[in-house]
Amino acid sequence: MVKWWKVANLMKVGEIKNWKGFPGLNVCSCATDLSIVEHYGYFLQEGNSNVPSKEWMDLPRYSKEYVEGVQSFLDFAYSYGDPQGEEIQCPCTKCCNIRWTQRNVVYDHLICYGFVQGYTRWINHGEWKILINVNCDMDDNIYSYDDIDGLLNDQFRDVAHAGGVYEGPNEDANKFYNLVDEASQELYPGYKGFSRLSFTIRLYLLKCLHGWSNASFTSLLELLKEAMPELNIPISYNKAKSMVKDLGLDYEKIDACPNDCMLFRNDHKDDEYCHVCGASRYIKYPEVDSDEVDSELEASKKGYRVPAKILRHFLLITRLKRLFMCSKITYTLRWHDEERSKVGKLRHPVDGQAWKDFDSLHSEFARDSRNLRLG
Repeated sequence: MVKWWKVANLMKVGEIKNWKGFPGLNVCSCATDLSIVEHYGYFLQEGNSNVPSKEWMDLPRYSKEYVEGVQSFLDFAYSYGDPQGEEIQCPCTKCCNIRWTQRNVVYDHLICYGFVQGYTRWINHGEWKILINVNCDMDDNIYSYDDIDGLLNDQFRDVAHAGGVYEGPNEDANKFYNLVDEASQELYPGYKGFSRLSFTIRLYLLKCLHGWSNASFTSLLELLKEAMPELNIPISYNKAKSMVKDLGLDYEKIDACPNDCMLFRNDHKDDEYCHVCGASRYIKYPEVDSDEVDSELEASKKGYRVPAKILRHFLLITRLKRLFMCSKITYTLRWHDEERSKVGKLRHPVDGQAWKDFDSLHSEFARDSRNLRLG
């Protein structure tokens, strides 16, 4: 079975890493990592040859060439993209390819706000797509089986295989046994197709793929619970996120300067203004007459201030560890050294001179085939 998914959806899932020349698109640049990509069945298709010229994108937004260029972009997006009815993703600096709007609204936004920075390849509007090749031995429903037990064993291998009894509190052990309990709970009495954990993970995946807000996700959970009281699901987005977080799928949020000058971390974690441009770390509310301000609203503003910009840092070491937690992926990471055909032909980057030069300079690193080279 062959399916087409938009690159934007894969970016949100975060399965692939760092393809050169594509801002935000993640595909590994060496074949060792590409074997991981093939393990999941992701393949990149050649770009669309009908893409119009983009020289106008850097011109002033009031110029005739820019206005005509926006029209050509919209014509291309509606012809070769994936419009949902009359709506497409708006690539302006305000919507950032998240909001779906009609053509006239996208046009107004691009004239008023311009394109989001770095969006020079229209991957969400028909220029590039990724072909997902699902293995032939799988059922047409690619989600027909969720190996939750395998997922838990991969994530908490040391806990699952430990023979002794833990002395005192152990955070990993507590997480493991809590998730095992969640995975053993039926979604509703008598149903074996989903467990509480597998259903929550699947629903959370849909939220990420389709850009649901946190509030809408909570509302959906509340509606499902109201319609089917016996349904054993989390009652809010925060409860669901805590389950996913325990699987090692978390990230660190770091406040950033709205002009991208600096990050408020380490020695600057308590600063309120950027030490480069002087911009405020937090969103400033407009000044109003104190007599007209609701006291509860004012108290909430003082208790929590909204950062102007947030960087979400996906920790590299955590994700490298996850690669070695799964036996199948661990095998592909060592393939270039243990299974590769060594006949002297250039079939893999390891056969190239650059790889050999790196190994000669870093012989200690090259001695262990499990060491990863990040492109």
